[in-house]
Amino acid sequence: MNYHSIYQTEIPIFLKALCQTPPMARLRDVGMNCGCEYTSFPRFAGIGRYTRFEHSLGAALIVWHFTSDTAQSISALLHDVATPVFAHVVDFLRGDYLEQTATESGTAGIIRASAEIGAILRSLGLKAEDVEDYHRFPVADNDPPRLSADRLDYTLGNAVNFGLASVEELTEIFADLRVGENEAGETELVFRDGEKAARFADLALACSRIYVCDADRYAMQTLSELLRNALAAGVLKEKDLGATEEEVVGKLLADGDFAARWRAFRALSRTERAEREDGRGGWRRIPAKKRRIDPFVEGRGRVSALYPERGAAIEAFLDEDITYFVRGE
Repeated sequence: MNYHSIYQTEIPIFLKALCQTPPMARLRDVGMNCGCEYTSFPRFAGIGRYTRFEHSLGAALIVWHFTSDTAQSISALLHDVATPVFAHVVDFLRGDYLEQTATESGTAGIIRASAEIGAILRSLGLKAEDVEDYHRFPVADNDPPRLSADRLDYTLGNAVNFGLASVEELTEIFADLRVGENEAGETELVFRDGEKAARFADLALACSRIYVCDADRYAMQTLSELLRNALAAGVLKEKDLGATEEEVVGKLLADGDFAARWRAFRALSRTERAEREDGRGGWRRIPAKKRRIDPFVEGRGRVSALYPERGAAIEAFLDEDITYFVRGE
């Protein structure tokens, strides 16, 4: 998927070099859509391949665009190097489906263990501790509902991939952003034009709804159960979760039983809801993390306050009950 031109026409040499290291190269085969893109659900079956590599590079280019700071840009680039196959599916596997932060736990270790990354950092006069925690840099990451490079990239990237907006429109939205101060006097990516901020908020909410739709949640839960069973059966090893999706799928397909389970997962194409189970089997009650972004308009306030209908839409989404049962086939 080609959308990085929204941020930069050229990639800095140091980022190109880091992109060639094994930890970053692995992310070329770890998807952003958490296995959903392998299913036949209409929302996901037709989308392109949007990877953790593309997202990581996008976040780094955003940080570089706004800060020209090498350490901050590298930190943004490397923030997902510990992401396992199928990304947040492994959070479901580990019972962290509401926070979805368990997959970040190995970031520092991977950076410190990579000789290739270490050599590049030394050539730039940097150490691992300078780049291993992107949460230190508010342009790269901050607390929701604030806007950061991480949230900005996955919103714009998914908006392109889901067909919610054109690259041309997103380029105009991006051009309106700057590094400024929010209502708390803290550094944040802020909009200058209220209408562009409101449009971005609409896109972010549309993406957030997709992230927790019935098909998304059911796919992630089902795939987490498949992985759990494969680990228990010895078809997969724990270390395989840190490999590539192609490698993991290959191991599943090499086993007759799990090959059939993988094909059944891929064939999922519809869901239904119910307040209670009806005995047919396959029903799941699936919690999920609801993501929200409420952009700040410089000197004016958050979109939710400036456009009350947007604020009401965000609150309605957060309050929406998803404790019903879901079944897929």
